[in-house]
Amino acid sequence: MKSQVIQLLKQRRSIYALGDQVQQSSTEIADLIKETIRQSPTAFNSQTVRAVILFGKASDKVWDIVEDTLAKVVKNPDAFKKTQAKIATFRAGFGTVLFLTETKTVHELEQQFPTYADNFADWAEQGIGGAQQAVWTALAENNIGASLQHYNPLIDDEIHQEFGLPDSWQLRAEMPFGSIEAPAGDKEMMADNERFKVIQ
Repeated sequence: MKSQVIQLLKQRRSIYALGDQVQQSSTEIADLIKETIRQSPTAFNSQTVRAVILFGKASDKVWDIVEDTLAKVVKNPDAFKKTQAKIATFRAGFGTVLFLTETKTVHELEQQFPTYADNFADWAEQGIGGAQQAVWTALAENNIGASLQHYNPLIDDEIHQEFGLPDSWQLRAEMPFGSIEAPAGDKEMMADNERFKVIQ
């Protein structure tokens, strides 16, 4: 069997060498991301995924916040230099997507469907994970590199204040994206017999 989806998933890799030389406009990229998230499934069609799509100085501000925050946490000067170098690769991209969960909706569903109350937070995580992979793959299809970062919750308060986000939007991940300046490295796969079980 052939699958275009599998080829796209193979194309989707963590790209750390990012640049700002993309062929698409910021409007085209934002529209792609928005439509991809719209079409990504969520439990009970709850649509709990939120995204803040940032370009230019707004995108840079995310990584300024990350760097300033980690400067207070990473006490070893040599280790912080490595951290700064890593953050600089994210800042060098064309933009950043902040992925967030609308927790108000999650709590409303917990009240509305008490039988499933313990599951809605997990289902929201599944929904945002699916949206992240879908966006990542859609970007890769258009030759835009990306990676998924997790500096939350350290940066949550400053991110919310900087971009005027509702308190109920919980930051879950940051996705810097841009032109692919160097390909991803080799990827090792674990043995199928350790990972899968097929029963007929």
